[in-house]
Amino acid sequence: MKSTISRRNFMKVSAISGGGMLLSFSFLNANANLKQTGENLFSPNAYISLNSDGKVVIMAPNPEIGQGVKTSLPMIIAEELGINWRDVKVEFAPLKDEFGRQSVGGSGSIRGRFNELRIVGATAREMLTTAAAQTWGVPVSECYAENGKIKHSPTGKSLNYGMLASKAAELAIPSSPKLKDPKDFKIIGTRVNDVDASKITSGQALFGIDTRREGMLFAMVSRPPAYGKKLKSVDDAETLKVNGVKKVIKLENSVAVLATSTWSAKKGRDALIIEWEAAEKLESSSAHFASFEKMVMDENVEPARNDGDFETTKSQASKVLDVTYEIPTLSHGQMEPLNFFADVKEHQVELYGPTQVPGSLRAQVSKKLNIPEENIKVATPRQGGGFGRKLMTDNGVEAALISAAAKSPVQVQWTREDDMQNDFYRPAEMYRFQATLSENELLGWYQSGVAIGRGARGNSYVAGALDNYRGIGQGYESNTPIGWWRAPGACTLAYVAESFMDEICVELKKDPVAFRLEIFDKAKVNPVGRLSYDPDKYKGVVEHVAKMSNWGNTPKGIFRGFSTWYSFGSYVAEVVDIELVNGKPRVVKVYCAVNCGRVINRSGAENQVQGAIVDGICHAMFPKVTFVNGAVEETNFHAYKFLRMKDAPLDIEVDFVDSDEAPAGLGEPALPPVAAALSNAIFAATGKRIRKMPFNEQLT
Repeated sequence: MKSTISRRNFMKVSAISGGGMLLSFSFLNANANLKQTGENLFSPNAYISLNSDGKVVIMAPNPEIGQGVKTSLPMIIAEELGINWRDVKVEFAPLKDEFGRQSVGGSGSIRGRFNELRIVGATAREMLTTAAAQTWGVPVSECYAENGKIKHSPTGKSLNYGMLASKAAELAIPSSPKLKDPKDFKIIGTRVNDVDASKITSGQALFGIDTRREGMLFAMVSRPPAYGKKLKSVDDAETLKVNGVKKVIKLENSVAVLATSTWSAKKGRDALIIEWEAAEKLESSSAHFASFEKMVMDENVEPARNDGDFETTKSQASKVLDVTYEIPTLSHGQMEPLNFFADVKEHQVELYGPTQVPGSLRAQVSKKLNIPEENIKVATPRQGGGFGRKLMTDNGVEAALISAAAKSPVQVQWTREDDMQNDFYRPAEMYRFQATLSENELLGWYQSGVAIGRGARGNSYVAGALDNYRGIGQGYESNTPIGWWRAPGACTLAYVAESFMDEICVELKKDPVAFRLEIFDKAKVNPVGRLSYDPDKYKGVVEHVAKMSNWGNTPKGIFRGFSTWYSFGSYVAEVVDIELVNGKPRVVKVYCAVNCGRVINRSGAENQVQGAIVDGICHAMFPKVTFVNGAVEETNFHAYKFLRMKDAPLDIEVDFVDSDEAPAGLGEPALPPVAAALSNAIFAATGKRIRKMPFNEQLT
């Protein structure tokens, strides 16, 4: 496989110590960058530095929030480079424009960079091969790369990359580097330990909270106790008496206390006497859902999609199902409470801390402080989870504003209570579904969704397979801040749509797996309107998980639920097995089949799928956020319930459909189907249909 590359898009720099070689790659692609060009390209930048001792440093360009890209992205380069993985050292890349879109979200890191990073490695490999051929005076065709060496086939002699680095740096850049045949992959598709695994398990890994700088002060911030309130007045007299407190800084709508330790900053914050006043409506969850109920009953809203004529199917139907599902607001609840380090000087800024969007953070700080972006340095440590929370830049911007006002380096530390009250939440939602049924057929499907903020969006896979489909989405105006939560949109729609599909299967006396396969056959043979998925791939994962779980032969004492969903380019089907223990469901096993294209790191991929399943079960069963007059009632994990080890599945079996296609998303797609598979299993066990999260409240 050839891939064309121009000198403009690839740079080599030989001016590094020890006669080494540094390679950087730059491509422009509109799929990963808002900037469009006539070539329809985007601009990442990956660096390879080869030292004379043969060791290779590969830069990981995207933030690491637990999804494994610090390992998997360098694996792609290493594969094409032909290096032994044990000789690779991985480092975080700095935030630079050459690296392109250095953000994480939407399960896009691997699928956005796969081909470009292959070319990075292949280009370097060809230059090293040419350098060896010239050294020996032999044809390049007689030479090949293997485990960090260039070998000469006829004689068996070899040179390691370190010996060739200086010479390779002097060569012309190949315009069309040849990519490996995938059948020759030795790293991609194998199991590779996370590059930080040893440090994490031994307590060596440093996170944002571990940051220390000379002269640094610790800050805690008092923010409004409810949405809709603003700062009226502050009395800091008692705070300034607290041992260790150095400064109190009033921001636009908050107050920061700076001290010599986190504890002193917290004690100082507790001593503040602040008066808050209502500036907007103080909203409550009960009022949200009361409004939702009225909105979902309005059938005159302009539909987002309208195939056929759903209304006419009512007169043809022997039965009409009409049900409502309710989904609460959720916090992100990442294990690492927010924090950020900032050191703002007159003409330059250093920022260090957890963020999924370092480029956006730099741009916003530049705007706030009127300091050019080129004078702002942003770096990220390994992060303790993100799940979309760190797509927002409030923690980093706030730290920069405090440092600028204090004229001191600061580390701002949030508590769990701060996190819970100042999140950008997964919005509360409500869905109304209707299905028109004959004795043995689904005639029509109607769904109407309402959500806080941007609104309920998306369609089930029945859109495109049914002649009569109507989908409505509405947004509810609110001052509750909302954001992106793991698998946004899909994480809620999959639950309600696949649970409702199970209700349809029960009414029609159809096997849940067979009925889905029937729908995908219809979509393939006679698609209606726009079809947003591949029916064969959908069928593939459904059939695969049915085989994995021996569907149709349920073990004694086990109750099963099934669900499937497509998101972020990947197809996932899941079977959840539960048993009843003292009348309560216990998840015994989850089977999961995934088609996500080519898998880069098999162990990392399995971990992502398993983690997504546990995460999905957790948030289906236990937590919710309740607003009362703008304030969050669930202030910490004593009230915002999380899954405990005793609640986790005893086993999760994951299998990937073999594929030669480019990788699709993987950090999120296994989460959406699991809530419905679990609720369907609970129905099979108890006869009780769960139409409201969290499930645990409905079961008690």
